[in-house]
Amino acid sequence: MANFSKSGVPRFSVDVYQNEYLPEGGREVDAIVTVTATGGGTIGGAVAAPHLYASGRGPSAAVALMVDCSGSMDYPPAKMRNARDATAAAIDTLRDGVRFAVIGGTHVAKEVYPGGGRLAVADATTREQAKLALRRLSAGGGTAIGTWLRLADRLLSSAEVEIRHGILLTDGRNEHESPEDLGRALDDCAGRFTCDARGVGTDWEVKEVTGIASALLGTADIVADPAGLAADFTRMMEAAMGKEVADVALRVWTPVGATLKFVKQVAPNVEELTARRTEAGPRAGDYPTGSWGDESRDYHLCVEVPAAGIGQEMLAARVSLVVPQAGGTSRSSEAESGGGTVRNLGAQGLVRAVWTDDLVASTSISPQVAHYTGQAELAQAIRQGLELRKAGDIDGATAKLGRAVQLAGASGNADTAKLLAKVVDVVDATTGTVRLKAKVEEADEMTLETRSTKTVRVKK
Repeated sequence: MANFSKSGVPRFSVDVYQNEYLPEGGREVDAIVTVTATGGGTIGGAVAAPHLYASGRGPSAAVALMVDCSGSMDYPPAKMRNARDATAAAIDTLRDGVRFAVIGGTHVAKEVYPGGGRLAVADATTREQAKLALRRLSAGGGTAIGTWLRLADRLLSSAEVEIRHGILLTDGRNEHESPEDLGRALDDCAGRFTCDARGVGTDWEVKEVTGIASALLGTADIVADPAGLAADFTRMMEAAMGKEVADVALRVWTPVGATLKFVKQVAPNVEELTARRTEAGPRAGDYPTGSWGDESRDYHLCVEVPAAGIGQEMLAARVSLVVPQAGGTSRSSEAESGGGTVRNLGAQGLVRAVWTDDLVASTSISPQVAHYTGQAELAQAIRQGLELRKAGDIDGATAKLGRAVQLAGASGNADTAKLLAKVVDVVDATTGTVRLKAKVEEADEMTLETRSTKTVRVKK
């Protein structure tokens, strides 16, 4: 059983793992920052202590379920039935009091339930009404995912709630709007709600689905067999119901003369955050991390500091966690000076730089940094290898996927190693010697690509 705080809101902690020692003239400092939330609403992805929610002590939340109803959802006919069943399972997982809506998506977005530009409030009656409404879902039309997201945004923004979340299912490519239209919709929705995205079958575009989840700080995955949708939707909704704090930002302050080269999430998956920085006062920036329940994530920071002499030391960066308050924004400089526009979650970590002439100390690589550098390279090698394979570059694909096999084995990423083994024949995992398989199931290749950014935690 999770150890809840009195409010049911998780407590945050920050731990920093690094080798702070630099040689004379050294300027680059790497650190892994582990952020942990404990005492919140989940245990291993399942909602904990439901009596807290029933008594009104859980966070208020709103969820929009976006179901692909394009013509391709009728091929095979079981796909639409599985999608209805999965949506019903997700609705059953909603806790009482959560506001929700169901959207049918084609080349336009339609309100399936409750309609009228409203959100329903989950209870036994509205759950049954919603499941009855699902019977009206039928396949026909095109696919314009940006319209689905915009309708979800309008509905979710109508509720004064703490957590806003979407679940999106598609089985095809976004063929009835331009990539620019989808990109603009994602830009407009980013920071307003989080969204998990799923592709069912094998006729959808991996980059579209993963791009939606990345932009909206959710998860992405493939459900190759539509029969697996209900279980997957239930897990997604359980995780959404366990979120306790929304819009958490990783705030990084650096001193005069120091430059933050990059910030990326490296566990539970690789997610580049550098370009998402918003200014937060003098020499500070905020990086969005989305919603949190009971969980832990790792981030890789790289800071370039001014060169210094032996024996000198400095604070290279200070990391904290903040949440925008109602009517405020974490982009305001007032937050850094205590102006009250953000709530500081009270967790802080320090990244240090110390210059030494001890060769062993200054050349040692932090095990955590080394591990996640390898995990990031693993994701990149898989992505590049699959692209080269599609382009017909056999030698290039073999080299990249062989390197991926080597990295997966060295880091203990068994799940990714198993996925790679469906695309290549492994001759020697230690050296990365592989042969491309002559025939690869499309579902296996898409699964590898979709899950390529999933990482394993370093053993600290």
